[in-house]
Amino acid sequence: MSILELTNLKKSFGSRPAVDGVSLSVREGEIFGILGPNGAGKSTTLSMICGLIKSSSGSITVDGWDTIKNGPKAKESIGIVPQEPALYPQLSAKANLNFWGTLNGIKKENLAAAVADALALVGLEDRADEAIKKYSGGMKRRLNIAAGLVHKPRLLIMDEPTVGVDPQSRSHILETVKRLKDQGTTIIYTSHYVEEVEYLCERVAIMDHGKIIAVGTIPELLSKAEQYQELVVTLTQSADISQSSISNLPGVKEAISLDKNLRIITANAEQVLPLAFETLVNKGVQVSEIKIHKPNLESLFLKLTGRALRDQ
Repeated sequence: MSILELTNLKKSFGSRPAVDGVSLSVREGEIFGILGPNGAGKSTTLSMICGLIKSSSGSITVDGWDTIKNGPKAKESIGIVPQEPALYPQLSAKANLNFWGTLNGIKKENLAAAVADALALVGLEDRADEAIKKYSGGMKRRLNIAAGLVHKPRLLIMDEPTVGVDPQSRSHILETVKRLKDQGTTIIYTSHYVEEVEYLCERVAIMDHGKIIAVGTIPELLSKAEQYQELVVTLTQSADISQSSISNLPGVKEAISLDKNLRIITANAEQVLPLAFETLVNKGVQVSEIKIHKPNLESLFLKLTGRALRDQ
């Protein structure tokens, strides 16, 4: 049974189409991933589902309710975890959740229990009375999740929930998402982090330039990505100085520098690896680790678009 249906959804800002004919169905109880670079249309699509902006055309049905004809009823089933924490820094965690719980229609006699449940789920019950201006970035992200689920929505929408957090908080957030799924919550999870989507999601839609260019289960999508592999070379210094020289090597489709990691997309890792290593050594760059990754959703995006999946 589907809890969300999008049919030929479109949104333009002036002459620029941000979402261009998106149709998809999300099944009840699944974690559905939407993967794409910044600017792909992910956040605009979610904003239309939540009723924050109006679509130019097309239809959205949430839990059987048309969001245009029965917007308030549709919104009752939705929880939102936005990219930027929607919290009041001077207030405590408990006070923030009391506010959002009341705003989402929780009755006064049920509010304390709902807030306690949400804090426990994200592991912040011992910091409940502390002003969140004292929280770390990762803790604020976790409380942001609690604010989105305090009213126990059937559909939770999470838009890039791990951007900018430390590894420990990121791991906690991912495990929280899995626990929510086990409790029966349907989750839409958007990210441009391939490994998160592959770890969490049963089905994935890949977006680019406002369109869905592929959708299916992880195995179904990976079966289409066999052409490319990824070499991840960890350096002892910034990878920026090495990117251009590696990009020009035979067999390299694209080289991407991320901090001290150099990601090399290629159809023949065995051929490219010794060439890349020699090039780096000749430039005096020290290599601390090299990994070869099997085809993944990054590979599929490259195959479909000719570009790597990253901030555009």
